[in-house]
This record gives sequence, C-alpha cells and structure tokens, in this order.
Amino acid sequence: MNNLFKKLPSVDEILRENDIIKLLENYKHDYVVKIIRQVLSDYRDKISHNIEVTINKQEIVKRILEYLSKNTHCNLKRVINATGVVIHTNLGRSIFPDELIKNLWEVTAHYSTLEYNIENGKRGSRYSLVEKLLCEVTGAEAALVVNNNAAAVLLSLSVMSKGKEVIVSRGQLVEIGGSFRIPDVMLQSGAILKEVGTTNKTHDYDYTNAINENTGLILKVHTSNFRLIGFTEEVSTEKLVEISEKYNIPIMEDLGSGVLVDLRKYGLPYEPTVQEVVKAGMDIVTFSGDKLLGGPQAGIIVGKKSFIDLMKKHPLTRAVRVDKMCLSTLEYILRIYLYNEPEKIIPTLKMLTLNKDILYERAVKLKDILSNINKVKTDIIEISSMAGGGALAEQDIPSYGIKIEIDNLSSNDIENKFRTGDIPIICRIVSDAVILDVRTLLEDDYDIIFKSVKKITEG
Repeated sequence: MNNLFKKLPSVDEILRENDIIKLLENYKHDYVVKIIRQVLSDYRDKISHNIEVTINKQEIVKRILEYLSKNTHCNLKRVINATGVVIHTNLGRSIFPDELIKNLWEVTAHYSTLEYNIENGKRGSRYSLVEKLLCEVTGAEAALVVNNNAAAVLLSLSVMSKGKEVIVSRGQLVEIGGSFRIPDVMLQSGAILKEVGTTNKTHDYDYTNAINENTGLILKVHTSNFRLIGFTEEVSTEKLVEISEKYNIPIMEDLGSGVLVDLRKYGLPYEPTVQEVVKAGMDIVTFSGDKLLGGPQAGIIVGKKSFIDLMKKHPLTRAVRVDKMCLSTLEYILRIYLYNEPEKIIPTLKMLTLNKDILYERAVKLKDILSNINKVKTDIIEISSMAGGGALAEQDIPSYGIKIEIDNLSSNDIENKFRTGDIPIICRIVSDAVILDVRTLLEDDYDIIFKSVKKITEG
C-alpha cells in the first residue's frame, strides 16, 4: 500500500504534462488544480480500501480530462425523444421550428426593442409585442403573457375575485404537474373556493343555487389532463356564459392546453379551441404556450379589455412577467398561425398530425440504417404514441416503432446505454423490448441513433 501511495505523481508533476498545459489555456489554474487533487484523492481512497488499482501517469491524466469534461458540460442538453410522447414535459415539451432560431439569435445576441418604442423613441411595453397578434389569432379584445399557465390563473383570480367566492364544479378541481392544484392556486390568490355539483355530474342549477352577494367569479377548468367517462355531465361553456350574463358575474375558463386548430380533421379527439371559447363570450381565457400551441413556456391570458387592463397594473404581473426569449419565440409562433399553415411548420402539430404511411416510411428508413450493424436485430412494430403535456388525455395515437435487440445485452442494458450516451436517446421498454417510436424523431436523429448503436455493439 505504501508503495502505491509513493507511486502517485504530485500535483506539480501532472501540471507539467502536455495535455494539462493545454487545459490551462482554457481553464483557470485553480480549477484545474482542484480537479487534479480530486482525481488523486479518488486513487488514494481506492488504495486505502485495498481496491486494485494501477498507477500510471498517462491513465491519471486521461481520468483528469474525462472528469473535467464531465463537470464542465451543461446539465441542460439535447436529447433524442424516441418515446412517442410529443409534448414530453420531462424533455422540454414543445420544440421549435428550425427557422425560428435565426430570429431568436438576432434578438438574444444583440440589444432589442423589448421595452422601446421605435416610432416615438420612448419607453414601450413588452406586452404590446405580442398582444395584437394574440388578439388577431384568438378574436379576443386584449391579451397578456406571463411565465406559465399557473401564474396566469393566479393573476386572473387575484384581480377578479380576491376576497370573493369563485364557483367551480367539483369535477374540475384538477391537479397539474408538480402537485400544483387548482384549490391551492385559488387559496394563494385570496379567492374563496365554492365547490358545486359532484365529481361526475354538475348541472346548471348547481351554479345558480350557489350564487350570492359575495360571488365574484364563475370558473370553468377544462380537464385536459384526465377524462371522466360513464355516468357524467357538465355544463357547457355557452350555458355558463348565459348564467354569467343573467346574474352579471364575471366568468373565466382555464383551457390549459391552448389548442388553436381543430384537430378532429386529423382523426384526433375534439379539444375546444381558444377561438371557440372566446367567441362563446368568456370574459377571461387562460392557456399554456408550450403545449398544443407549440410555443415557449408561457401563460397566456386573453379576453375582455377591462379585466386585462387591471391585470397589467397588478403588482403580481411584475413578478410573473416573461423575458425577451419567450416573447421573441411566441411572436414567431403566432405569426405562423396568422400567415401560414401551422400543421406544416410547428413541430408539435406536425408530429401529432403525421399519417401512418409517413410514419411507416420513417420506420423503414431507421430499420435500413440499423440493419448493417453486426449483433443488432430490428423489427418494425405497430405501437401507440401520446400527445403528452396534459393534453388529449389517454388518447392513443397509432404509430410505428423499431424494436431493437443487441446480442448479449438485456433490454435494460440497451436502455441504459442509450440514455447515458454522448447525446442521450430516451426510449421506451414495452413487454421487455426496447422500442424507438419514430413519430418524435427529427431528421438528424437517425444518424445519431446509428452511431450510438454502433458504439454500443463495439463495446
């Protein structure tokens, strides 16, 4: 043991190695020394615990380089989504069109007109950058963007119903990702929850019977992340608007997923569009920017100008405001909705609306790419994709995938090696088989998958 300790090179010896000298051109001296000491400490620990170790200076330098490389990589990095879940919350939800990147770079790498009015040379409002576009797309009188939909609901309730009762159907008291619940958000806003109906059935008279002198708002929450089936009933948006107008009580709907196109023409289930709900007469509608809309994380509030103007002046708006990256991205996406066919350009919609013939062609392409790698067996199988992101709950979307087997490796081994590669590949294991769903693959993913599989087979 003593001999092994003596064989360990000193920090100064390692600093004189050529590879380490090159490191010092790009990294601080103190940081490199810290990494060297950490690696040497690891060796000492192994020696102390009688773990077999070979002392080789070049091997030590190699480990230092690997250690530094691992610790200087950004934690947030690209992955390949081969799960078939289009709006995958854990993988960043909606992705953006390639063409958007140039515009985003121009805005973020340079100074911008975030709060500057070019026409009069005075201070402007960041919210005006997208408000007109949102009004054109949705048909609303006014609009406001905050950092996510939970913030949109919180701000709206704080302005419209603080200290007053908010009537909500018991079946709509949903929990969204991260254990955030509508009742909890309502509590933070200062509103008082007034539950009506039952879990599975709520009638119009449940709402009217609950109205009193302290009623501040009627709230409808679209249950986009779950579905009740069987003996159920809920009150339509149109009927709720009618009750709202009769009793002169404001009404709001939290749509959540925020779809702007009718997905039924692509064989997907009905999801109420923002335009429909605004047209029905809702005073305020809130929805997410990074779900079915296909944009950045944002909470979008559209509706009557009188309420939106109050929200703009509320102190909470400053705390939940969005930055230039969000606004630049959202503006680009909204212009696609106005001037183009979003299903052909916005990746989220493109993936969701792909027909099976195209998906099969993609599966054949991936199978052909992988077929020439030794030790690999692949099969094309029919599987189901999902929208994800709390949208189109439990709706299976027909797709194709590649079942992949590699000699002498279990499905868990393959999944682990995919996930821990240079560019992680996130896949599914179904009935003890590794599946790559082609619905969520991008054009340049195929070559990366090929290289990853080849590297795995070569050990």
